[in-house]
Amino acid sequence: MKYIGIPLNNKKIVINLAPANVKKEGTLFDLPIAVGILTAMGYLKQEEVASYLFLGELSLKGELEAGIGILPICIQAKQLGISQVILPQKNFQEASLVQNLKIIPIQNLLQLIEFFQKKINFFTPITSQKTISTKKNPIEYDFSEIKGQENAKRALEIAASGGHHVLMIGEPGSRKNTIIKMFSRNFTKTKF
Repeated sequence: MKYIGIPLNNKKIVINLAPANVKKEGTLFDLPIAVGILTAMGYLKQEEVASYLFLGELSLKGELEAGIGILPICIQAKQLGISQVILPQKNFQEASLVQNLKIIPIQNLLQLIEFFQKKINFFTPITSQKTISTKKNPIEYDFSEIKGQENAKRALEIAASGGHHVLMIGEPGSRKNTIIKMFSRNFTKTKF
């Protein structure tokens, strides 16, 4: 916090990530923890930050770094009724694939504080469905046309957003090939 001009004055800060039996991993907790500290110190107002989802990894200088897994988190946030997300600017394009989600991209903690103190304003419209594919050929398969297979489709979305490998195993006729063809040819057209 000292890099953005906020002295901690040798205060002891305890962060409780309860419940203890739920495994926590990844770096996307950095920004929410920082927001909690800034709120407790009076730099942010609890009633203002309560309606936002915060995602992001912080460097030691308070800069937000791109995180992994932003897309499935934003999809889940929308399903839970969250409509506003603050995340690293580097993840904006990925998160903007989710329809009707207001995304505030920031570069550092200072920008976050200035945003809530109304010193800066981000004119980020609520996102609509976007396509980042540059294919010129018409697409003959559409992933959204697959009915059922929700677990397989969800697994593929998560794997794609995190850049993970996938191995599909199942009985003949379970539509593995069809799902993979439709997914690989038109993932960016999927409606989230």
